[in-house]
Amino acid sequence: MGIGNAPLTPLEQPVTELRGVGPERAALLARLGIRTVGDLLLHRPRRYEDRRRLERIAGLKLNESATTQGRIVAQGVKYWKQRRKSLFECVLDDGTGRLHCRWWNLPFMENYFKVGDEVLVYGKVRSLKPRAIDHPETETIEGGEDRSIHLHRIVPIYPLTEGLTQRWLRALIWRALEACGNAFEEPWPDLNRGNLPTRAVAVRQLHFPDEMGDAEAARGRLALDELTDLQLAIQRRRRRLHELARALPCGGDNRLMKRFLRSLGFKLTESQTEVLREIRRDLAGSHPMRRLLQGDVGSGKTVVAACAALMTLESGFNVALMAPTEILAEQHGCVFARWFGPLGLGVALQTGSQKSFLTAPAGEIAVSLAGPGDAKDPSEPGVALAGPVVTVGTHALVEAGYCPDALGLAIIDEQHKFGVAQRERLVRKGHYPHLLVMTATPIPRSLGLTLYGDLDISVINQMPAGRGRVRTHLRSESSLPKVFDFVREKLGEGRQAYIVCPRIEEGDGPAAVKTVREEFDRVRTLFAPHAVGLLHGRLPPQEKDRVMEGFRAGRIAVLVATSIIEVGVDVPNATVMVIENAESYGLAQLHQLRGRIGRGREESHCILIAAACTDEARRRLEALEQTNDGFRIAETDLLLRGPGEFLGQAQSGMPRFRFVELARDLALVEQARTAAAGLLDSDAA
Repeated sequence: MGIGNAPLTPLEQPVTELRGVGPERAALLARLGIRTVGDLLLHRPRRYEDRRRLERIAGLKLNESATTQGRIVAQGVKYWKQRRKSLFECVLDDGTGRLHCRWWNLPFMENYFKVGDEVLVYGKVRSLKPRAIDHPETETIEGGEDRSIHLHRIVPIYPLTEGLTQRWLRALIWRALEACGNAFEEPWPDLNRGNLPTRAVAVRQLHFPDEMGDAEAARGRLALDELTDLQLAIQRRRRRLHELARALPCGGDNRLMKRFLRSLGFKLTESQTEVLREIRRDLAGSHPMRRLLQGDVGSGKTVVAACAALMTLESGFNVALMAPTEILAEQHGCVFARWFGPLGLGVALQTGSQKSFLTAPAGEIAVSLAGPGDAKDPSEPGVALAGPVVTVGTHALVEAGYCPDALGLAIIDEQHKFGVAQRERLVRKGHYPHLLVMTATPIPRSLGLTLYGDLDISVINQMPAGRGRVRTHLRSESSLPKVFDFVREKLGEGRQAYIVCPRIEEGDGPAAVKTVREEFDRVRTLFAPHAVGLLHGRLPPQEKDRVMEGFRAGRIAVLVATSIIEVGVDVPNATVMVIENAESYGLAQLHQLRGRIGRGREESHCILIAAACTDEARRRLEALEQTNDGFRIAETDLLLRGPGEFLGQAQSGMPRFRFVELARDLALVEQARTAAAGLLDSDAA
């Protein structure tokens, strides 16, 4: 029964109400997230086959995917190596030619077919002599009144789970559409959706389109509903913030800013200056700032964040800066201490392993600065600060131990490394403080409006002058000896190098993927007498600090590391990076890693070593080789891998869409944004 014992609507009925769905099949459907009739009818096909025009076997082309049909004339299993290896093969004939369908090491496939079966086959042709497809998708054609559902039309191909067949699920959805397809109502009846179909028509065309274009129009309509629902939630939240919260006055008076900018030794780019104007307007405005700052690796986001912090400190409020790793937090702490110490400002560091002052506020005498072990925690009772403080830290800032007074500005670096809940927990440390989130992973506009729709977006689109060019090279593993000769040459010129591996040790992933532990031993021998350091996430904090300080100071020439170095590590003398098993990383992460070099005036080289590469992996790596533009790379990564993989699904807070494809739905995102604003304005009127 529904709420208050109201009867369930047709779409709310459990799938067991449908003919042919008992407890066993209901359990299988539940694995696919299908529990109600509505869930079933919104189960999106993963592709379509146009069975109005099947390819003849004689016309199949090498390395092209196609759907064909034939009758099994022979089949059997071959075994070898004491039956440890096998090949099941069935041969189809359609009168024009024969096709060999092969399954390696899956002998049980023999149970699914018999000679005389008529079978539909989809796959990529791997050879022409004989014509063969390995591990094809298949569907056995049966007689019966529902034959027209599966043949001579555009047919949906669904995601399945073991125990369900395409034929059974397709027929079930057909029957459910006949019974309940008209039960889909318009969620916002007065909304203008242009040429898109009604929701009920869209659901029908999603499954059984008359033309391929109808399926895409149906997906677009259902995607628009998802995006409108999300944009309503985002905009309600933003409007509620504006209604409830008065901004803290953090615009500053420039008394510290002018001294800071004079001391930098370089001039801010026009792009940095424009972004700072936007931030100052926010900090002096009537509503709390909620702003996302995007900038490619090395574009100077940290200086902009420091200026925003100075405006807040000039206004008498504290600042918190949260970074995803201890290495990055400590580096930010050191940079802010170097910049702010001469201005008489306090900078504190708070991570899981230490709490200390890096500089004391002017006039502060209650705190020992003998070293991190002796310094007191600025959040401890009894430490009276003489002025506002910047506290730099990791996730420790969202824990109970950090309790700042008068928090005016919260800054989150590498926002995509944190969950949305962590962002909220940091903001709740104060009374509606301003919020600046930063990312060096350029975010495509469609994704930014969806994931960060409650934030205003600023972009730094210029690089500081005086940076050396970064050249990227894609090489096979067989080229590694020559690559290491090149690294040795650069070390001889006094430069430093990174060697990056995906895993820490055996057992952390695929056997063919390099580990930093084994590579460290090899590299130390290869590059002797140059000093080689090892850095990964499982080292004790003190050891990480020792290695990073040695690399920054130049005592360590080669740093063998995992992707722990992908954010924030700044060593201008490091001009070479070798990334092994580069195919195992996403494009955005590779671009981040590459951003660790090219930070000085010398030309730098990023060398991608690819082992076994799929076609998709090679396309990704070639895209990185061809451009240093982070936004172009981000668009490619989003297109190839999707938003969850692009950002890291668990951390990103990305909604789990059924129909939205953000790589190509920017127009729908913007349409939904406008529609949501109109709906909220109508409600408020």
